[in-house]
This record gives sequence, C-alpha cells and structure tokens, in this order.
Amino acid sequence: MPDGVPAAHASALAVLPSGELLAFWWAGSRESAPDVSLYLARWADGRWSAAQKVADRAWLGRELGFGVRRIGNPSAWVAPDGRVHVFMVATGLGGWAAARVVQLESTDAAHSFSVRRVLPLTPLADTSVLVRTNPVGLDDGGWLLPAYFELRNKYPMLIAFDADGAPRWLSRIGRSTTALQPALLPVSGTELRAVMRDIGPSHRVQQAVSHDAGRHWEDAPPLAIPNRDDSVAALRLANGGYVMLHNDTLPGGSPRQWLRLSTSVDALAWAPALDVQRGQAGDEFSYPSVQQLGRQLHVTYTAQRQAIGHQVYDIEDGEGAP
Repeated sequence: MPDGVPAAHASALAVLPSGELLAFWWAGSRESAPDVSLYLARWADGRWSAAQKVADRAWLGRELGFGVRRIGNPSAWVAPDGRVHVFMVATGLGGWAAARVVQLESTDAAHSFSVRRVLPLTPLADTSVLVRTNPVGLDDGGWLLPAYFELRNKYPMLIAFDADGAPRWLSRIGRSTTALQPALLPVSGTELRAVMRDIGPSHRVQQAVSHDAGRHWEDAPPLAIPNRDDSVAALRLANGGYVMLHNDTLPGGSPRQWLRLSTSVDALAWAPALDVQRGQAGDEFSYPSVQQLGRQLHVTYTAQRQAIGHQVYDIEDGEGAP
C-alpha cells in the first residue's frame, strides 16, 4: 500500500513476458473520494515493489480533456506484443451508472502509461459501462474484455479487441438482468463460459455459454457454487483445469467474510478446494483476481478495504488445482 493511504479495493493481476507479475488496484481515503488513484506494484524474486501511482483524477482530466470525478475498478491485459493495456472505470458527473471505460497503454513494461481512448460503447456518451475482471486472449492476438452495463437494465457484456488494441465488436452476455461482473473461461477455440456475480436473491454464481467465441450467448442454470453478491474471478490453467474465487456463506455471517477457491476439470462441475480467507462476521475479503505464474497460482483480493491481500499456491500435476 502507498504510505498514508487508508483504503484499497478491486485488484487486477497481469503477467509480463519477463515473468514479472503486475497488480493494479485503486486506493485513497475511501471509495469514490477525490483522492482515489490507480496504483501498481510488481512481484519479482518473491517480493512486492513499492506502490507506483499510475493515474489520478487530475492527470486523467488533462489527458481526456474533461473533468474526472471518480476512479474505480481496473482490468489489465498484456498483449502478445508486450504492450500493457489497463482498462479503468472513471466518471464525470454522476455515480457509477455514469461511468466510462478509459483504456491506458504502456509500451515500456508498465513503467509509464498514456491514455489511448475512452471506449466507444453506448449511445449515452459512452457511459454506464464498467469493467471488473481480466480479458482472455484470442488466437489472432486480440482479446475479449468482460464488462457490464449499469443504468436501469443491468446486464453483462463483452468487448472484442484486435491485436492492435482497438475495439471491434460488442455482445451482450445472455438475457439476465441480475448478473454482473462476468469472468471468462475459455473451453475451446469456440466455446466460452462466463461466470458472474448475481445481484438477485439466489446467492449462486450465474453462468452463460457461447459457442462462437463470444459473439452470441445463451443463459445457463446457476451453478451450485454459493456467492453472496460479490465479484468472482476465474482462470483456465495451463494444465487445462479451472479455478474460481467466490464468496461462500456462513450461518449468521456477512456476505464477504469467507473467500474460497473452487476447482473444476471441465468448467461445469465445481468443488471447493481451499479457503483463501475465512473471517468473522463483518469482515471483508472480496473482489479477487487470479493469475498463473509458472507452477504457482497467485491470488489477490481486497482485505478489509484497508489493503490488497496476496496468497500464493502451488499447482499440482494433472488437471485441476491447487
């Protein structure tokens, strides 16, 4: 954490070609405060670097040419050419329903960034779209960025990018109006699954499936995996297995006190594998991110809204993990 900064939330992990792990998150006095900035730290040789400020309201406003009131969730992607793309939520007037997604780009391994564009996403001045989880890659060097729409009719969506980092097309993920913050799991060259936060009463991980690499989606039944109104994170491992981070439920507990990691061999049937954090009622361990680095699985998450927690797990041989 930066010195003297009391609050942090919403981490996003990415891996450089060198094997260095990057963690992005926002931090400030509280969520939506004027002093919130986007930060970055690097994991190398078994330790984290000091936090580096990537963007604040003043810098974004100068680069964009309009005022920025709030800074929110980041999502990060390292393209095959080594460029680092960070997609971050920023608002002018209004709350998160008036958010825009700003695309930052680095050509020097995330040592410096420039603003590339505000993503052209909706007729409403490109507002009401937010990001949370990380993209997945395409065979042509492009990638798919999960996102969600937040004004009145809430729904998950997908933004496809070409290898140069330019947006190409959009799709809506299913027809649900209670599923948000999709996380993507590639199953094959054409099949893709989305697992999502449910803001409805089911307290289950919602899901949808695409059979044409994300252009069209069908709703699927909710998973048996509990999730109490919180963002999930998911990843396909190099060995073909899958992992998902989600918040489970304890009797009499609070929604975000128990952060678990579940595994699957097919992205269909899931089983809890370990507890990342199991706190007391009122605790918060939430908004996870996950990346594989060699034979290790790195998990970051919001820890009590005061810091970003980090856990490292060894990946076992064979399918599934850890």
